[in-house]
This record gives sequence, C-alpha cells and structure tokens, in this order.
Amino acid sequence: MATTATERLDAAVRRLTPRPDDNRLVPLVAAGTAPLDAIATLALEQYRIIDSDRRAFLHLAQRSTGSPTISTFFTAMADGEYIAMSRLHDLAAACRLDQATVRDYRPRPGCQVYPAYLAWLALNAEPANVVLALVANFTAWGKYCATVSHGLRTHYGFDARGCGFFDFFAQPVPGDGERALAAVRAGLDSGLLTEAADHYGDLVLSYELMFWNTLADLAPAGPAR
Repeated sequence: MATTATERLDAAVRRLTPRPDDNRLVPLVAAGTAPLDAIATLALEQYRIIDSDRRAFLHLAQRSTGSPTISTFFTAMADGEYIAMSRLHDLAAACRLDQATVRDYRPRPGCQVYPAYLAWLALNAEPANVVLALVANFTAWGKYCATVSHGLRTHYGFDARGCGFFDFFAQPVPGDGERALAAVRAGLDSGLLTEAADHYGDLVLSYELMFWNTLADLAPAGPAR
C-alpha cells in the first residue's frame, strides 16, 4: 500500500489512466475525421464548464483554510481557469462562433456532468480527497489536449491562437506538480486523505470520458467536415 505522497499520487495516476479506445473523439480529431461542429460544440460547452469549475475551485480553497497548502493548490487551479477562458475566446473565433451563438447555446447533459460533479465535490467532499481525484484526471486531460492541438494544426488549419486553449492544458504549468504533491502530502499528514479519493477519481474519469464521447456522437459515420 502506498505510504508516501509520491507513491499515492503515482498509484492514482496509473489506476485512472484511460485505455486508448475509451475516448472516441480524440482519435477522430487526430485523424482529421471529426467534424468542425464537434470542435465548436466543445468550445461552447467549455464556456459553461470553465466558469463553473473556477467557482468550485474557489469554494474548495475557502473550505481548505485549515490547510494553507491545499488551499493554495485550489487557488492556483482557479487562477488557471481565468487563463483558460481567455484562450477559449480564440478557440471560439477559430470555430467561427459569434457572441450570440455562445450566449444562446444550450449545453448537452453528457458534457455537463463533469462540472456538475466537481461542484458536488466542492460542496460535500473533503478537499484533500478532491486533490488526488483531480490530479489523476489532469494527466489524461492534458494528453487529450495535446493530441487535439496537433490534430487541429495538421488537419483543420488552426493557428497557434486557435490552439492556445488546448496548448495551455497540454503543457505543465510551472509549479503545478509541486503544488499537487505538496497538497497530497498535506492530506496524508493530516489524516484527511482517505480511500474516498479513489471513488471520487473513478467518477471524475467516467464523467471526463462522457464529455468527450458525447461530442463524438456528433461525428458522422462518413467522411469528415
């Protein structure tokens, strides 16, 4: 059984690494066979997700005032959502989305389960357990974003600005790894990190895949775009 923060974190990442065929959209983007509508819908969904996640991270930071290390982790996550939102505007422009389309869009349930669950965790879960559940999923999310960015450049003619949203998540932010490890260590030292983190992680991964696969359902069986 893992006893150190590094071992605990590494074990969670290994256990929650999705199989290559679990995500049905990313391979389509990598091959250039996903319709541009799927990418545009991803951007529209992210407007709701980023705003919700930022509030969830801030609430988790507030609930973690007894552990400055964990609070700092969630504050940094919230700050990252501000950056992501600025990059999202460029992605929306590359997908030819105007402000009215963004404003009037009605989100798809399968794409919004992830932020809804994160909001539930922010209200109900021990923050130390949320740290571990999220960090394990961020590894998969980052790899997906890197693959999508490459696919958009290669097959869809997106430039650096259009891919900036995905590039932001694909590249590790300086200090993020250290903050995550420190937060896991603080959870272990305080005894607040429990096996519940594994159950949360299972659901986070499932809802992450639900997001991508809901978008994959927009892809036709025939040729792309």
